[in-house]
Amino acid sequence: MTRFSRKTVGRTLGAALLATSALGSLALVGAPNSALAQADVAQPKPGAIDPGSVSHPLPDFVSLVNRVKPAVVSITSHIQPEADEEQGGGMPGFGHGGGQGQGFPFPFPFAMPQQQQHRTVEARGSGFLIDSNGTIVTNNHVVNGAKTVSITMDDGTVLPARVIGHDKASDLAVLKVKANHPLPFINLGDSNAAQPGAWVVAVGNPFGLGGTVTAGIVSARGRDIGEGSYDSFIQTDAAINQGNSGGPLFTQDGRVVGINSNIISPSGGSIGIGFAIPSNTVKSVVAQLEKSGHVTRGYIGVQAQAVNAAMASALALPSGGTEDRGALIASVEADGPAAHASLQPGDVITAVNGQRIANPRELAINVSQVPPGSHAQLAILRNGHPQMLDVTVGTLPTDGSGHSAAVASNESQGLGVALSGITPNLRQQLDLPEGARGAVITEVKPGSAADQAGLQPGDVITGVGDHTVGSTAEASHAIREQLHNNQAVALRILRNGQPVFVAVAPADTQGGDTQDDGNG
Repeated sequence: MTRFSRKTVGRTLGAALLATSALGSLALVGAPNSALAQADVAQPKPGAIDPGSVSHPLPDFVSLVNRVKPAVVSITSHIQPEADEEQGGGMPGFGHGGGQGQGFPFPFPFAMPQQQQHRTVEARGSGFLIDSNGTIVTNNHVVNGAKTVSITMDDGTVLPARVIGHDKASDLAVLKVKANHPLPFINLGDSNAAQPGAWVVAVGNPFGLGGTVTAGIVSARGRDIGEGSYDSFIQTDAAINQGNSGGPLFTQDGRVVGINSNIISPSGGSIGIGFAIPSNTVKSVVAQLEKSGHVTRGYIGVQAQAVNAAMASALALPSGGTEDRGALIASVEADGPAAHASLQPGDVITAVNGQRIANPRELAINVSQVPPGSHAQLAILRNGHPQMLDVTVGTLPTDGSGHSAAVASNESQGLGVALSGITPNLRQQLDLPEGARGAVITEVKPGSAADQAGLQPGDVITGVGDHTVGSTAEASHAIREQLHNNQAVALRILRNGQPVFVAVAPADTQGGDTQDDGNG
C-alpha cells in the first residue's frame, strides 16, 4: 500500500509522458524488414503517405465512451485522517485504487507534524450515477470518515453530496445529489457474463485527472485477494490507479460489470493487475443501502472447508474436478439455521438455490446474498448420496458438560499417530472445553500418511467420517474400519478450538490439494 507525494506523482506522470514520446519516435524510425523498405526510408518519396487498408483493426471505444462518460463523476472528500495514516504507515502490495483510507493516505506520504494531526485532508475518487434522481455508487473507502463530500460532473458542474449508506464488508457506498433536472445515468449489467478475454473499459479520476479512460480485458474472475469474507473480484489489465476507486468498469455494450476497487503494485501505480467488485454484488448491496442505509446478510451457522482429492475419496464423493467438489461442513452451530434443517458435519454443500458451490468462499457469498428470513434450498451430498434440504436463512450477526475419556492408549493406528484419552492434564494444556470428547494425537510419525496430511500433536479427533467418536477405543475402531479396504480416512479434528476435517490417505490414494477454510 504505497504512499505518493504530489512531487512523486508529477515525476511519475512526467516519466509516463516521456515514455510515450519515446515510443512514438520508435514507431517512426523502427528497423525496416527488407532492403526495399531500407531504400524507402533512405529516399522518402514526396506526397501524402497512404497507410493502406487495415485488415484487423483494434476495437474502437469512442462511441462507447461518449455515451457513458456523462454519468461518471469525480468525488472529492474532506476527511479526518486516522493517526496511523498521519504517521505514514503502510506497505506496498495490495491497495485501493482510490485516494484515501485503507489503501493510500493520499496526498501525504510522510509523517505529519503533531500539530497537524486534526487537519482535514482532501481525498479523491470516482463514482457513477445509477438513476436520473442523483443516486451515485462508489467505494466505501472513498468516502469513509468524510466530513463533506462533493461530486464533479463530466461537464464541470460541482454538486454537494450526502452519504445515504455504506458497507465496509463489500467496500461499497451510496451517495445522493440534488439537481434541477434529470441526470444521465448508466445501468448495472450482469457480471457473470463478463468472461476472461472480453474487452472492458475503465473510466475514472486517477490522480485527479477526471474523465480518464483506459481499456483492457477481463483477466480473470472470482479472485480472492484477502480483503474480506466475500471476495470474488473481477481482475482486469485495464490501467487502474489512485483515484479510480469507485469508478465503473464497462463492457462493450455500455453496461457496468464492476466497480474498480483494488490493485496489486509494488510501487502504487498500475502494473496491469486491477480488481473490480462484480456488478451482481453491487446490485444486492446497493438495493439494501438505498432502502435502509445498511446491509443485512444471511447465514446458516456452519463452518466449512474445501474438499481436496484425498477428502473426496475418503467421503466417497463422485469423481470430478476440484471445481465440482463443493463445501465440506466441518461443524454446525448449535441451535442455528443449519442445525434446524438437520445439516450435519460431513455433509458437502454443492449448490444453494440452484447456484453451484465450488468452495467455502462461494458458499459464504451465496448464503450472504439470501435475504434473512427467506428459505434457501441446499443441494448436499451425505455419505456420497445427493439430497435436498430446505433451510430458513438467519441474519448474520454484526459483531461475527461432558465426561473425560480416562482411557489412555499409545496404540498406532496404521496412519502414523499415537493417541491418548483426554486427561485433565491434556484438557488444561490444550485449553479444551469441558464438553470436548475424543482422542488426542500425542505423536505423529515423520513421513507417515498422517504427517503428510498435516496432522499435528495436540489435534483432537472428534469424528471419523460421519461417525462421532468419544474415546481412543472408538477412534481406533472407526479408523480400522476405514482402512480395511485401503480407503482414505476422513478425520474430524479440533485444532486450536476450531473444528476441521483432515483426509489421511494411504500412500497409493493420497491427493495433493491444499485445504481452504471458510465460514457460511
